[in-house]
Amino acid sequence: MKKLTPTIRFTAVAAALGLALAGCSTANDDTRESGGEDSHGNHESASNEAGGADHEDTDSSESGHESGGHEGHAADGGDPPAGITKAADPKFDVGDTVVLSADHMPGMKGAEAEVSGAFDTTTYSISYTPTDGGDPVEDHKWVVHEELEDPGKAPLKKGAKATVTADHMPGMKGAEATIDSATDETVYMVDVKTDEMEMTNHKWVDESEMNPVE
Repeated sequence: MKKLTPTIRFTAVAAALGLALAGCSTANDDTRESGGEDSHGNHESASNEAGGADHEDTDSSESGHESGGHEGHAADGGDPPAGITKAADPKFDVGDTVVLSADHMPGMKGAEAEVSGAFDTTTYSISYTPTDGGDPVEDHKWVVHEELEDPGKAPLKKGAKATVTADHMPGMKGAEATIDSATDETVYMVDVKTDEMEMTNHKWVDESEMNPVE
């Protein structure tokens, strides 16, 4: 075998080193490109997922806020409707303090209230779509017969339609309502003051939704 000259040996070594360095550089470049793409993709995915979750939470919160039959209920209910008859023999008189068992809105159940009016009439639970574009309201308690437009003879049957003249909350007045149920219990206006609400002449609370203070 012929011995390699120094020049040939140097050329061979240089070529081998060049191939090794090229291979290492290619592997590093591949790794960087792969890692860069994966990281960016993961960031976008995480961002999108987080954004989607936030969006869903917001929608749920808004929906929850708009729903509910007593959202925006008037703090001052005003005078009783024209034509309604004062109760002849109410269980609770004007000025009496009672405990409410009604759960029409947050903070009402268990609250003390003062009776500001007692009436003999027919009282209805209704479902309706507000005239201001709000979400449909189901089983709203209560409106009285005198708060319906030309209702005819009481009581109206379940499923009957009537136009509401009461203005207890936004979008109620003028809405077409469906009668869900009716009762001839004595019905009351009450004044309520708690940490969560303060209402004068709140309309309405049925007699079965009130208890004497013990």
